[in-house]
Amino acid sequence: MPTKAPTTSSQDVRVALPKQLVAEGLGTLGLVFGGVGAAVLATSGPSSIGWLGVALAFGLTVLVGAYAYGPISGGHFNPAVTVGLWVAGRFSGSRVLPYIAAQIVGGALGSSLVYLICRGGGGTVTATTARADGFGANGFGAHSPMGFDLGAGALAEVIATFLFVMVIIGATSKLSHNGQAGLAIGLALTLLLLVTIPITNGSLNPARSIAAAIFAGHDGSGHLWAWRQLWVFLIFPTVGGALAGAVHRYVLQTK
Repeated sequence: MPTKAPTTSSQDVRVALPKQLVAEGLGTLGLVFGGVGAAVLATSGPSSIGWLGVALAFGLTVLVGAYAYGPISGGHFNPAVTVGLWVAGRFSGSRVLPYIAAQIVGGALGSSLVYLICRGGGGTVTATTARADGFGANGFGAHSPMGFDLGAGALAEVIATFLFVMVIIGATSKLSHNGQAGLAIGLALTLLLLVTIPITNGSLNPARSIAAAIFAGHDGSGHLWAWRQLWVFLIFPTVGGALAGAVHRYVLQTK
């Protein structure tokens, strides 16, 4: 029998809010530890997994997290997803801010664990080199992997997050045979990161961007560049998620 997929809406899950917040925190911790950890620890040296490996790492963490924590919290692990589901009418507005807070805390704990591991590293990966290389943080311009500017980065984040949240809403709708929703969501994230990693290092998730920015180092001018550019990865993924929710609610939703 297929495993029950996440509902992506805690309104359908009769679990107390504190337990849902713990689940969201743990799920986001796992996403950051697996995805950002892969970007920091496994993309240097002769055994580098490359962009494909990092995209798969993020996709796999969402897939397994959805099945592990989805039945408890809905398995958002992403403020843009939470906002999108709220706009779509699939999530209670009173729980939006607590969910986002739990996701940010969980993401920060995940990147902190990656940093602690880096402190014990040697060779091509140490805490110093990880910070100097950006710690998997999102960026544009000089900090884009392929030099894409602000406009291209913002557009890519809006479009990719819009498509990602549309997949989530559709895969978990009542009309869907959603026993495999987690697989569809994980594969969608992998695909969209393959497009966006060269542009912005692939955010689609404000909590993931905050988590990586915490440990990103200084640029050549001594600035904490990841914090200076973070606003892009707070605003535009959230806009993409909200647009997806609006399109679903006012265009695609059936009764």
